[in-house]
Amino acid sequence: MACTTVEEPKAAVAAESSAQNRTRVNVSELYEQTCAKCHGSQGQGGGGGTKSLNTLEKYDQKWDRPFFDAIKNGVPDMGMEAYRESLSDEQIWALVVHIRELQYQALRRSGMRPEASGGVYNSRNHRFKVETVVDSDQGLSTPWAVEWLPDGRMLITNRGGTLSVARGGRVTGQVSGIPEVIELGQGGLMDITLHPNYKSNGWVYLAYTEPAKNGRGGLTKIVRGKLKASGEDLTWTDQQTIWEADQKWYTGAGIHFGSRIVFDGKGHVWFVVGERGGNMLAQELSNPFGKTYRLNEDGSEPKDNPFVGTADAIKGIWSYGHRNQQGLAFDLQGDLWVTEHGPRGGDEVNKIERGANYGWPVVAFSINYNDTPFRTPWTTEKKITMPVFRWLPSIGACGLDVYRGKTFAKWSGDLLAGGLAGQNLDRIRVKDGALVEREELIFGIGRIREVAVGPDGYVYLAINGPDKIVRLVPAE
Repeated sequence: MACTTVEEPKAAVAAESSAQNRTRVNVSELYEQTCAKCHGSQGQGGGGGTKSLNTLEKYDQKWDRPFFDAIKNGVPDMGMEAYRESLSDEQIWALVVHIRELQYQALRRSGMRPEASGGVYNSRNHRFKVETVVDSDQGLSTPWAVEWLPDGRMLITNRGGTLSVARGGRVTGQVSGIPEVIELGQGGLMDITLHPNYKSNGWVYLAYTEPAKNGRGGLTKIVRGKLKASGEDLTWTDQQTIWEADQKWYTGAGIHFGSRIVFDGKGHVWFVVGERGGNMLAQELSNPFGKTYRLNEDGSEPKDNPFVGTADAIKGIWSYGHRNQQGLAFDLQGDLWVTEHGPRGGDEVNKIERGANYGWPVVAFSINYNDTPFRTPWTTEKKITMPVFRWLPSIGACGLDVYRGKTFAKWSGDLLAGGLAGQNLDRIRVKDGALVEREELIFGIGRIREVAVGPDGYVYLAINGPDKIVRLVPAE
């Protein structure tokens, strides 16, 4: 079932359990019972003259609803019976997710992956190589984010709570004096971002998991501080709290911290906090979970935020209904984009709109981890803002940037999105709010935690397992 925490209200847990019990069937077994006789156990077709489902064209997300409708209503001309009387919508959508998993596996087996020839990748627009910048022998430990100082030194957060400084491919030291961090499952020291006017004001922003004062778990906190230099040594000083939640929300759950930070150039800092396994809590404005936040750069609350006048709402909230957002970036037009995790299937690329509800867990493109149905992507209960793109299966979406620069000029304005479980880097082009192109640039080099376009125009990736920093550079 979908993850919940012991801190979630009992009524919410009961509602989740009731909804899931209505559709508690094994999806793989359901497919074998209803679909495999014609479409094959692996989606390869054959029975009754059916064609293979495992084509690149049929793998496109545009087929999500047609697949669902075909199972629900049948295809009389092809002799396919309707299942609307015997299966719930959740079960029917779960079959679509299973088909997507079969397609993915078959397409990977057939060679659907970018391959380097002589160390060179040939993408649609550029030829590039991947080179190591900071290798796995430099003591990095689950590197989470990278940032650059004006003198060229790289700052690297390690989830365990250290902030490494690297120059010339080597870690030269650690920043001393950073705040106390608890590494709680997926939480720890996470994002680091320099203020756009860092050269004049010196502010550095951190997102990390702060331990609860009573020793009961932790929660995401956003602070800013300055770096005092003594030779090559750096010390964290002048810390100010930008955002923290009430201690009553600190939990022992080790999942879904979110925690990316960006600036809009208009005096605001934006960041994200995951729903911490709280499911329906993401739908409520009175708690901090599953939200995108917009604050003034000093942490004060803008008076024009969408829920300032809503009773009991946290005033910094800009959007809600998120699960676990681990990618955040502004594009060249000033639009804000987020990538976030679904459970088993249904990671999303979302354009963030003022006051919008992104649906978790009322709608989802996913099933439960234990191979049982969960939700459908559609509802009439609430107004939901749908994703521009969804990954099926999940890639563990993590790390997002927008390409700026001349080094890979033909990627200008494209989203670059990483994947943990998927071990992939995707290039995504959006026009007028719609997906127009997606290309997988890299696959299988490790869990991609961070994607960042460097000052040199190269694309930097923080890899977990092995723990190192690499970059994409043009092939000569």
